[in-house]
Amino acid sequence: MSAAFPPVAELLPHAGEMVFLTDVLEHTETGTVCSVEVGAGPFIEPDGRVGAWIGIEYMAQCIAAHGTLTALDSDEPPRIGMLLGSRRIRLHSGHFETGQRLIVRAKPTWGQRSGLVAFECSLECATTGALLAEGRLNCFLAEQGQFDTTEESQ
Repeated sequence: MSAAFPPVAELLPHAGEMVFLTDVLEHTETGTVCSVEVGAGPFIEPDGRVGAWIGIEYMAQCIAAHGTLTALDSDEPPRIGMLLGSRRIRLHSGHFETGQRLIVRAKPTWGQRSGLVAFECSLECATTGALLAEGRLNCFLAEQGQFDTTEESQ
């Protein structure tokens, strides 16, 4: 897909150095592919690497980008989503190297509209194609306004 996507920071409910994704590479209703340039940030270990467990957050952010892009495709506002847990996470590497480029994939597998939703996710090394992590992330997707804390909603 050659469509231009909004900057990742506009798609996620994160700010500053907590936005880990670099770009959205592909998006359809059946999944989203993003990239991560592993760099400096709050999770750099003393040896300059990032623990592979941070890959779960890379996957969760790809899911959030998928949700926002899907909402925009439908002319709806994005909804709040929360990571509930994971199943069968397999980390095939203990860490990621600073400067390493990763490809993150998130594919919805059930419950795509509201309530409980699940995504099959993976992380690959962009250079070698090696599978670095995989698993299913379970999330809760709120109904529109369900967790609205603005004064107007109270």
